Amino acid sequence: MIHVIMGLKGSGKTKKLIDSIHDTVEHAAGDVVCIEYGKKLTYDVSYKVRLVDSKEYGIRNADMLKGLLSGLHAGNFDITHVYIDNLYKTIGSDRTAGEAFILWCADFAKANNMEITMTVSDDAALASDAVKQYL
Repeated sequence: MIHVIMGLKGSGKTKKLIDSIHDTVEHAAGDVVCIEYGKKLTYDVSYKVRLVDSKEYGIRNADMLKGLLSGLHAGNFDITHVYIDNLYKTIGSDRTAGEAFILWCADFAKANNMEITMTVSDDAALASDAVKQYL
């Protein structure tokens, strides 16, 4: 299952993401991973969360982020929750590529029994119907 936290800049998306991470860490039966763009969340999330800076790995598009997610899962089948902050900063702001990535994540999460939550800096009213189901 996936969840998309979508809104314009300054709408509190990262705060909602951090709150969700804190709730998950308390109750998660597996490992929690947070992929961020830049090292901004280091002091905001629990030490129990594996923080991954996508900038350090040169992630620049959706295919590279898919590879990172697939590799993380291949290396640790105990990951039950993945959080992605600032999707468009990580993969670029192409709405079509972003929506395709979100739909890929839905299939990936279902196939691998995990939850993926991500923030997207965009107007939720402009999301396609396929993406709106995850808002």
